[in-house]
Amino acid sequence: MEIRIQAIRFDTSQQLEDFIQKKVAKLDKFHDGILSAEVVLKVVKPESANNKNASLKVSASGQDFFAEKLSDSFEESIVDAIEAVEKQITKFKEKQKSK
Repeated sequence: MEIRIQAIRFDTSQQLEDFIQKKVAKLDKFHDGILSAEVVLKVVKPESANNKNASLKVSASGQDFFAEKLSDSFEESIVDAIEAVEKQITKFKEKQKSK
């Protein structure tokens, strides 16, 4: 799976990028047809709490999954977005089985 990380108006640390790569790569366990994942990070209203926004778009064979989460840290936002995508993948697979 190809994982692209884009930071809007700031530079990410290597540690954050490694964290994202590691967490997003685990999505392969849920769907073996995942082709790519795109993560977009941005800071919303820098002076407020819960201002780290992470969006995750996962392209799989025949289906795209998307989640966007806002929290106090990028790590937390990424974990929340991944959990949301995992739920979407599980629902999608259940629908496919019931057809």
